[in-house]
Amino acid sequence: MNPMLPPSLSPWWRETRAVVHLAAPLALSHLSYMAILLTDVVMMGWIGTEAIAAGTLARDYFWVLGAFSMGVLTGATPIMAQHLGARRFRRIRPVVRNAAWLALVLTIPVSVAAWYSSPVLVLLGQEQQVSDDGQAYLRWLLWGLLPSLWFVVLTEFLAAHTRPRAVLVVTVFGIALNALLDYSLMFGNFGAPNMGLEGAGVASLVVNWVMFLALLGFVLRHRKFRRYHLLGRMWRIERPVMTEIVRVGTPIAVTEITEMGMYFVTTLMMGLIGVNALAAHAVTAQCYAIVFMIPVGLAQAGAVRVGRAAGARDAAALARSGWTATALAGLLVLLPAIVFWLAGRAVAGLILDPANPANAEALDLAVLLLGVAAFFMIADAVQIAARGALQGLKDTAVPMLIAVATSWGLGIPTAVGLGFFLGFGGPGIWAGMAVAMTGAAWLLIRRFRRQSARFAAEVHASRPA
Repeated sequence: MNPMLPPSLSPWWRETRAVVHLAAPLALSHLSYMAILLTDVVMMGWIGTEAIAAGTLARDYFWVLGAFSMGVLTGATPIMAQHLGARRFRRIRPVVRNAAWLALVLTIPVSVAAWYSSPVLVLLGQEQQVSDDGQAYLRWLLWGLLPSLWFVVLTEFLAAHTRPRAVLVVTVFGIALNALLDYSLMFGNFGAPNMGLEGAGVASLVVNWVMFLALLGFVLRHRKFRRYHLLGRMWRIERPVMTEIVRVGTPIAVTEITEMGMYFVTTLMMGLIGVNALAAHAVTAQCYAIVFMIPVGLAQAGAVRVGRAAGARDAAALARSGWTATALAGLLVLLPAIVFWLAGRAVAGLILDPANPANAEALDLAVLLLGVAAFFMIADAVQIAARGALQGLKDTAVPMLIAVATSWGLGIPTAVGLGFFLGFGGPGIWAGMAVAMTGAAWLLIRRFRRQSARFAAEVHASRPA
């Protein structure tokens, strides 16, 4: 207990420390993974504007597909957290095992769609050469999809146990390895072939396999986790366990693909404006995504803390966990929002070389887009953290409907109206996303307030008189 705080605030202080303790390595892990992607984007930028446009377009298409798979697997997190909160330790291994098999199944349709991405992108109005270059990059990248999904499963396992530091260590190692492989394979250094954009795909697939195997080795050798024997009876598929993961995870997946789909549609819109607009969008989205990993880490921490409290039937702790994670997410993005607004040119200049005259138009537009992003960053952080708290309760269906309604019923029409009909271009398209995220934040906060109160009433009613 902190002696400087009144007794009524001490539980909130303890919860804040617990959430930060869990969220910090998770957020840093996400930031490290984004650093891997940022390395790709920076080195694509060294090749030229066309390369960064093709690589970003292809990767956005790929992750719209991959987001569904990752979302389904995320359903394992609240399930494991609630089992741990209720001290049902024997139910953990079946969840991990069935999630691993599910990852294998989900990889197949994503790989087929990624292999033939160019005709789809051309059909959606993108330039033929940009689409072909992006497809060549994707055909290497997709061979690393399965280990990346298995890495997600192991990350969820460690997060549910509030032991995510190993994920951070492995991901930081991945940054260095990816940078080395990018520099070698994209430009023909150290005796490697000069593969250009395709070299980034080869580097990514190698890094994904190395990171998964390293994290698996840690889990199998760690004293606390050896007791689970995670690779034991791997051939067994339990239908009830698989069904629960799918039931909880599918709405998460639909939510993820809905929002990723909105971002992808905005990428297509920017591509319709021109290559410079697409490059500016890529730079802004990359910078925004790096900052966004902070609330993503807090959302994961909130889901685990809420799930454990739900398993232990502790309504007060559940509410504290959800509100603490949500409030921290909004507060911690204030500083980067200010930086985006006041120093947008310096931020964008980290990716697009200001000394290159060919980048001038894209750089100017990126500065405008960063200014728009600064306005809705807080709302976006709050909505993802509130959704994470609801996931801890296994409440995923209604948040899915909220995401569909705000992203496609509100965000996309607003982006089209502002960007094209009113002639605001790229800033208008990003303003449409701002409207969507603000609406989602308001609705999800209301939802968590209602669900936490309902859980408290159920716990009270279940106690003996």
